[in-house]
Amino acid sequence: MLAKGQTVIQYMEQLAPKHVAMEDDKIGLQLGSLQKEITGVLTALDVNEQVADEAIARGANLIIAHHAIIYRPLRNLQSDSPMGKVYEKLIKHDIAVYVAHTNLDVTEGGMNDWMAEVLGIESSAPVEDIHTDNLYKLVVFVPKDHHQRVLDAVLNAGAGAIGNYSHCSFNIEGYGTFVPGEGTEPYIGKEGRMEKAEEIRIETVVPQSIRSKVIQAMLKSHPYEEVAYDLYPMDLKGRTFGLGRVGKLQESVTLEQFVQRVKEKLDVPAVRVVGDLSRQIKKAAVIGGSGGGYWRAAMFKGADVLVTGDIDYHTAQDAEMAGLTLIDPGHNAEKIMKSRVADWLREKLQESRYDTKVFPSEVHTEPFTFL
Repeated sequence: MLAKGQTVIQYMEQLAPKHVAMEDDKIGLQLGSLQKEITGVLTALDVNEQVADEAIARGANLIIAHHAIIYRPLRNLQSDSPMGKVYEKLIKHDIAVYVAHTNLDVTEGGMNDWMAEVLGIESSAPVEDIHTDNLYKLVVFVPKDHHQRVLDAVLNAGAGAIGNYSHCSFNIEGYGTFVPGEGTEPYIGKEGRMEKAEEIRIETVVPQSIRSKVIQAMLKSHPYEEVAYDLYPMDLKGRTFGLGRVGKLQESVTLEQFVQRVKEKLDVPAVRVVGDLSRQIKKAAVIGGSGGGYWRAAMFKGADVLVTGDIDYHTAQDAEMAGLTLIDPGHNAEKIMKSRVADWLREKLQESRYDTKVFPSEVHTEPFTFL
């Protein structure tokens, strides 16, 4: 059995929820349709003509990419232009393209965690916070004989997470009163007569990102025609998602030694370095893509070095004068996402016994040649 496009993307958005993306980021479905069975998924950093040909050759009709194929507004769609040829080829072969960019960068277990992991950065925290999942208090009143059913539905939908604890709730027994109106079909009682029912008040916390999912699960499992519940904002904040990662290394190394680690683990032939190669590195920061603008935030968090791509000349000068060392492995170092996303989706699809195949792209999309 093949997975539907929407099913594949539901799994993808478990890894990289859209709501944590940076404002105005170009993410989501950019080309084609998800209303079809997916024979194969190709995970790619970029989408060019060679990647499109690879998808065709492998029988993949969905590409999940990190970088957008439509970044700026299109003025036309001419098939004889370089990108127009790519769009035409994808459309003719019914290949959809879905983009997960900064949402994949900042999510827990995503791009920046993968990069921090391979570089040996431990107990890492975001370099800069960009999104906090606000918390709501959910209160619902449930007849005693349906208490466990509703409680399980709400908690299994994701409510009740407090720090490293899950399924947290508070439950109080009491009595509810109501008069069923004309034309009602009450679960308990009769039309027009005051009823007194043994009920349990369930209280739990709900992150804003899954508020609708939790409410739907609650309503579906509740026996009442009209469910009595409250949902109100809390001053407490939920999980924070941030750009980059910063943390200590297991043991101090020289900048030169750390440079060799970056080249090996991120699979790049060369890097640009700012700083004294003999300097001892105890704490490191990494930001996938172009993170030069966050060097002050990395330094504020105590980093001795920042690993990120596309560092410009003046940024390098400013960081050097401030005492922060820099390693620029290029933007293409983010290609680590190809195999990691493929592994994630393959596991999820296999758990549900789908026959949809998942392939990491083998096309080299680095535009620079190092001599």
